[in-house]
Amino acid sequence: MTMRNASEEARQTPAGHGFSMPAEWNPHAGCFISWPCRELTWHGHFENAKRAYSAVVKVIDRFDPVTVLADRLTAQEARSRLGPEARIVEVALDDSWSRDNGPIFVRNEDNRVALVNFRFNGWGHKQPCEKDDMLPILLAERLRIRRYDAPMVLEGGAISVDGDGTLLTTEQCLLNANRNPSMCREEIEQALASYLGIRKVVWLARGLEDDMTDGHVDGVAGFAMPHVVLSAHTDDDSDSNYRNLKENLARLESATDAKGRSLELVSMVQPKPILVGGVSITPSYVNLYFANGAVVFPTYGIREDDIARETLVSLFPEREIVGVRCEHIGIGGGDVHCITQQLPTGESLYP
Repeated sequence: MTMRNASEEARQTPAGHGFSMPAEWNPHAGCFISWPCRELTWHGHFENAKRAYSAVVKVIDRFDPVTVLADRLTAQEARSRLGPEARIVEVALDDSWSRDNGPIFVRNEDNRVALVNFRFNGWGHKQPCEKDDMLPILLAERLRIRRYDAPMVLEGGAISVDGDGTLLTTEQCLLNANRNPSMCREEIEQALASYLGIRKVVWLARGLEDDMTDGHVDGVAGFAMPHVVLSAHTDDDSDSNYRNLKENLARLESATDAKGRSLELVSMVQPKPILVGGVSITPSYVNLYFANGAVVFPTYGIREDDIARETLVSLFPEREIVGVRCEHIGIGGGDVHCITQQLPTGESLYP
């Protein structure tokens, strides 16, 4: 590619058009949640998963209008469980993780909103994903919103942004050979800059142990406000996550954001893995959702729930802190953040 062609290509990206990914705590026009449709995901707890999803939908809908994406075969079930007021959109799905297989929305200074279509390969070819890979394309058509096609695989749970130019991720996931084997670290950083409008990447080491996503950052850390990071932490050196979290903490303590500011760290209690219906899950209180005027966080019926709530109440005194039971969502491999995707406020830019 010539220098001139490369420059022209850069101008056709979201960043070249003045777009960037807003922070998740910015105002939302709505939230997308996909209804469970793949029974194998839930290891014999399919009905419990549906009840947990229903609870999350109803809680978030108090603050952000929720649109439920449902496969044709499960749309009627979603309507009957969620009630006649539920907003249901039928769309082909392989699974139900809107954070990862859905679009990522970007916004410009004129308050115009577009979406970015990153490729989705089933978390490194672990399960069927042809339908899920098409989801951003189908939503762009339904929403009549401009779509940018990014030249890399990326799941939304693999990143956290501060809306101020900084992106947080893990080496374990983004540098994994099962995602973008032909791209080096610098090329991945450039693609993130071009398509999400960020200027700096802070690389953590790893996510939670035995995480089928290969270490998504939303299980261990995430921006809570500019230069403030919620970081999962344990002092128990017998915990299987102790080393990973300690290494991540060391990196965060030495990092600066895109504006050169040191990061302020807020420790979020990290429980040991627990058994739910014979299945081991690792709770993650960092895996939460910022709604309009609220923080919706996962709970598991354990003593650490109250510790996590106290941390969030102290950090976000202006927001309502709402817990929702998520242990059966955890059986499938995620929590509140994993099953949600926010739509920022603004006017859709089309085409």
